[in-house]
Amino acid sequence: MDLDAQGGNTNSNRVFNRLGGAQLSSSTNDPRQQKVCHHWRAGRCNRFPCPYLHRELPPPPPPHGSNGHSSSNNNAPSKRGFSNDSGFSGPSGSRRSGNFNNASSWGRVGNNSNKVLRKTEKVCNFWVQGKCSYGDKCRFLHSWNLGESFSLLTQLDGHQKVVTGIALPSGSDKLYTGSKDETVRVWDCQSGQCMAVIQLGGEVGCMISEGPWIFVGIPNVVKAWNTQTNTDLSLTGPVGQVYALVVGNDLLFAGTQDGAILVWKYNAATFNFEPAASLPGHTVAVVSLVVGANRLYSGSMDHSIRVWNLETLQCVQTLTDHTSVVMSVLCWDQFLLSCSLDQKIKVWAATESGNLDVTYTHNEEHGLLTLCGMHDLEGKPVLLCSCNDNSVRLLDLPSFSERGKIFAKQEIRAIQTGPGGLFFTGDGTGQVRVWKWVAEPTAIA
Repeated sequence: MDLDAQGGNTNSNRVFNRLGGAQLSSSTNDPRQQKVCHHWRAGRCNRFPCPYLHRELPPPPPPHGSNGHSSSNNNAPSKRGFSNDSGFSGPSGSRRSGNFNNASSWGRVGNNSNKVLRKTEKVCNFWVQGKCSYGDKCRFLHSWNLGESFSLLTQLDGHQKVVTGIALPSGSDKLYTGSKDETVRVWDCQSGQCMAVIQLGGEVGCMISEGPWIFVGIPNVVKAWNTQTNTDLSLTGPVGQVYALVVGNDLLFAGTQDGAILVWKYNAATFNFEPAASLPGHTVAVVSLVVGANRLYSGSMDHSIRVWNLETLQCVQTLTDHTSVVMSVLCWDQFLLSCSLDQKIKVWAATESGNLDVTYTHNEEHGLLTLCGMHDLEGKPVLLCSCNDNSVRLLDLPSFSERGKIFAKQEIRAIQTGPGGLFFTGDGTGQVRVWKWVAEPTAIA
């Protein structure tokens, strides 16, 4: 996210004209007046008068059969949770099958994908400080998000450093957040109040929930808590920080700083997790894990993704198309999605031989940090993608058309979905925000 660092005390008439308040003459043929000034977009144009536009061009007309007028309905009741026939699989997704099977549709914009954002995508620094003098006339955002289909419910303050994990155990009315400030905070979902602060003695590298269990990765240990029985376990074996955790096939997997993937199996007789295996292969830290289609997928700082058979725990394929750290992996139906600091999201599909190959690549302008999948209230699949410009893109699937954006003061490292259209983001300042999908604007005749 870019914060506008410009002041609010320049001449108001000059600012009005530079923002395009004065309409262009309809008789002009100067092609420059049909182009938007890129210095203005960057917030640093000092030409007056400037020969280029200081306003966005009007959006293209809507596709045939659609209506460009809309009204908001933000009070519609939630009717769909994330676990209802999701098709997504990941740290915050269910493992049910979806209904999308057409690999050729990736990246294609259909009739429902005309939600291109046209506003200036910078948050006003003076608004953040509570002292912008332009009010509604300010050309910078006075909001932490763009998009009409979701809204900010509340924010949870307390962590002192970056939030690295968010978990919402099934059957619990408590939200758990972990941070590099070496604590896990427990929040009451009804009041939004912090109910407890758990001191761990080490930075939280990741955190997930599976059923009533919460698993927290800290240096050299995985903490396992059962929220129903109050069981508290410490699983030793990792060397260095634990960056990724996932559960699959009744096994717990941990991606560690030294490149190993450690495996535990729960023993119901002893109420404990017992070491089952260690999966070597990655040369440096494993930072992302996901389970889907009887496979474990691991993304690493060595720029590769390894594919492991869940039955044999053997590596069956190594994917090397990314050119930087593979920060996140996500399964959607029969597809694997991966993102990297190389600014690319790759969609993988199985070939006739059974191996995975890239079927589509989506390019962003910034490095990518985290992927999370969910559905909106109409059941449309949406990919939430965190970037290292301090923003989250909300992308329709499979078209990858942008339908919204979330901004923060620092990078958003944790995204978690919840029931009833809720989702959560945690950023580098330690702040957790609670968001909710709302009903799509209805067309007006």
